[in-house]
Amino acid sequence: MTLVRNAADLGGSEARETALACLDAGIDAANPERAVADAVTLDGQSLKIADDSYDLREFDDVFVLGGGKAGVGVARALENRLGDRLTEGVVVVPDPAELSRVEVAVGDHPVPSERGVEGTRRLLDLAEAADDRTLVLAVVTGGGSALLAAPAEGVSLEDLKETTDALLDSGAEIHEMNAVRKHLSAIKGGRLARAAAPATVVGLVLSDVVGDDLSVIASGPTAPDETTYADALDVLERYDIDAPEAVRTRLERGAAAELDETPRPDDPVFDRVRNVVLAGNFTSLDAARNEAEARGYDACILSSRVRGESREAAKTHVAVAEEANFTGNPVSPPAVVLSGGETTVTVRGDGTGGPNQEFALSAAIEFATAWRASREVVLGSVDTDGRDGGTDVAGAVVDAGTVDDVAAARDALADNDAFTYLDARDAIVETGPTGTNVNDLRVLVVGDGE
Repeated sequence: MTLVRNAADLGGSEARETALACLDAGIDAANPERAVADAVTLDGQSLKIADDSYDLREFDDVFVLGGGKAGVGVARALENRLGDRLTEGVVVVPDPAELSRVEVAVGDHPVPSERGVEGTRRLLDLAEAADDRTLVLAVVTGGGSALLAAPAEGVSLEDLKETTDALLDSGAEIHEMNAVRKHLSAIKGGRLARAAAPATVVGLVLSDVVGDDLSVIASGPTAPDETTYADALDVLERYDIDAPEAVRTRLERGAAAELDETPRPDDPVFDRVRNVVLAGNFTSLDAARNEAEARGYDACILSSRVRGESREAAKTHVAVAEEANFTGNPVSPPAVVLSGGETTVTVRGDGTGGPNQEFALSAAIEFATAWRASREVVLGSVDTDGRDGGTDVAGAVVDAGTVDDVAAARDALADNDAFTYLDARDAIVETGPTGTNVNDLRVLVVGDGE
């Protein structure tokens, strides 16, 4: 199956076809229905999830609760696996869909919305109705931080939206953003687990964060939280964020011990909670590596934990390509170097783009100014959810010929306008919403010479 809709326009050489095939393989490997099918089995009344088994005779109800960009795929797979043993549920996701037993509520990403709040409130009502004979299958997937929007007492949706916008523009890393969002929410930072207690809770997780940190994925609704109100305040100060008065007041009250903290690892609400990572960034990287090797390339995974400013991280990747070309390290051409993780963009201009587009444009500038080898070099960089930053495109594929006017390309990058520049050069990757989200996927192909 070809997931890149405009692959025919982006191909044209062996290196380009390889980059596109690796992107397809990586995204497809993180399909949530496949991930659930691999990890969840039902044998009579015994439900096996990874290494644990649950006797369904011990439960009166089985709920599916959660959301994120892969929420529909996980919920659909659970319906197919459990059938009428599944009682009901609610998932909050970015796009409408029809399921048999689980309500699909639509929210918004990356900034929370009123419809996301309404869906999350229905989810929390069902969680609070759970008891010790309820099995909650909690769907925790990337994008849940914005989609599962439940403002804490004293904080309005507008307060959340303004704070989220400021955090997104600040260049703050995801764990810093989530330290703030957890302390402004009624569901994040372990509070879904608290609401569902004393039910048995199994978190089914598709990770979109570096290192698969359960407390960060979707802001950790079923995971213990070790951040504090004071940490959240520190993030606002570090990035000079002028937060709404209600936000700052809540965080200051919490830091003064006037409000309950998010539940710590030793909180008894986690006595009956287990979280299982079904797929993550390395899942995609491993599949992309297998595809490259099947095509006869020497392939390596550079890292699944790349972070920092996109345009700067891209320069390091080009340096790796140069090293492979001139010394055969860390792989010998024809070669594919893969990486994942989550880079960020500090917004200084008023253009259109996203982290993967900025990564690609920065790499293309390096190819145009520093690449001296006769071998073809191609870089593909996408967000596996199909939406890079605030755009409806996944990312871009570039090579040494993408940038023919270095000054104009640098101006576009300075204005955070990578999309406009790359779109004019037919470099944009279009997939549409992929139904998954395991962070960024980058494929760097060094060809075998002229």
